[in-house]
Amino acid sequence: MNENNLFFDIHEECGIFGIFGHPEAANLTYLGLYALQHRGQEGAGICSSDGSRLYLEKSLGLVAEIFNEKVLKNLQGHIAIGHNRYSTTGSSSLENVQPLMATYSLGSIAIAHNGNLIDIERLRGKLEKDGAIFQTTSDSEIILHLIARATDGGVHERVANAIRQVSGAFSILLMSETELIALRDPYGIRPLSLGQLNDSYIVASETCAFDLIGATYIRDVEPGEMLIINEGGIKSLKIFNSYKKAHCVFEFIYFARPDSYIFDHICVNTVRKELGRQLAREYPVDADIVIPVPDSGVPAALGYAEQSGIPFEFGLIRNHYVGRTFIEPKQSIRHFGVKIKLNPVREILKGKKVIVIDDSIVRGTTSKKIVKMIRELGEAKEVHMRISSPPAIGPCFYGIDTPTRQELIASSHKVEEIRKYITADSLGYLSIEGLKKIIPSSTNYCMACFNSKYPIEFESKKVSQIELFS
Repeated sequence: MNENNLFFDIHEECGIFGIFGHPEAANLTYLGLYALQHRGQEGAGICSSDGSRLYLEKSLGLVAEIFNEKVLKNLQGHIAIGHNRYSTTGSSSLENVQPLMATYSLGSIAIAHNGNLIDIERLRGKLEKDGAIFQTTSDSEIILHLIARATDGGVHERVANAIRQVSGAFSILLMSETELIALRDPYGIRPLSLGQLNDSYIVASETCAFDLIGATYIRDVEPGEMLIINEGGIKSLKIFNSYKKAHCVFEFIYFARPDSYIFDHICVNTVRKELGRQLAREYPVDADIVIPVPDSGVPAALGYAEQSGIPFEFGLIRNHYVGRTFIEPKQSIRHFGVKIKLNPVREILKGKKVIVIDDSIVRGTTSKKIVKMIRELGEAKEVHMRISSPPAIGPCFYGIDTPTRQELIASSHKVEEIRKYITADSLGYLSIEGLKKIIPSSTNYCMACFNSKYPIEFESKKVSQIELFS
């Protein structure tokens, strides 16, 4: 069982990291993936090149479990790309762990992909009809087939032609024997940044990966842009016409690390604190303390506490060392699933009116267990739930593993009904209007999970059929 399944209802997507021009490319990629571990814990891989051939190592598990000194020594060369996987499309198996590598008429190529293609049935069906044999169930392999089957132009033309045939959310790293290519979908749904370490260039999902290795941020890879990095430097090609930006707003609410700067270099921690401040303005309540659901609820809880003047406390302690698997006792233990991750501090909570800040409510089952645990084990007098995002009413089709619409409690229940279900004394969600006040240039963001307005069109009959597998 993935450790996230013990507690959370929405799961991270994937993290990608690439570097060109460093003698320790694989080692730095390992560190970059370590910094991006929060984006995927199912599997990880690194592919490197010494200028003449590609080397690949990947496995199921966490980055630190997979890569050691011996494994990294096999990854030779000055170019490397890496990937942390949380499956969105494709089953949880080793063959789906990226990077994926293939050999075709122009040499070898490897891909690391963060996002989700929404037209995979059509594309895969067409390719299979034409004789393509797939080795994985990942949508990323479709891109490799499209590149390999192109007949006109060199590598760059073939890549551009292949990418123009797909639709969906994608931040992609491609690597040949001699160069690194970075691509971003025309809406810019998933983050992707360019950095530099001395004479080496780096591309990563989040800037926290730059910080760990001492690299500096240069700029974001633009939506619809293809960056080609080789011995000649960096070349930028715009491979799509201009589209309206649709950055994923949930990156700010939950997915990105608080110390990262994403989407035109905006600080995630600052945004989350301001979301908490806005939540306090919209839903004040007479209480003794404000506590977060750690870790993602911490910045918003700090903002709520500062705005309201109510003291902030860590009333829930998270166990950061939960393994990927655990042995559940045969005899039922009350609140066991939640207590694996969290435990209340009775000394802080006992007899108090408590405001609990979380980033979202998905199915409602986890929130219900947390409220009951605070009330029963923590002996709190009152429990007031505050959510630093609007009600989630729509699933994501762009690379985040979310439940179906029917499983999202807010899609079919009013706030008061949800409050009764989770047994809180009160419940308040941040409004969509409040979210837009805090997010810079909010018209450039996808908020489909809150308003069901999807930026990329697809057949309506497909909506109920598209499933994101975990």
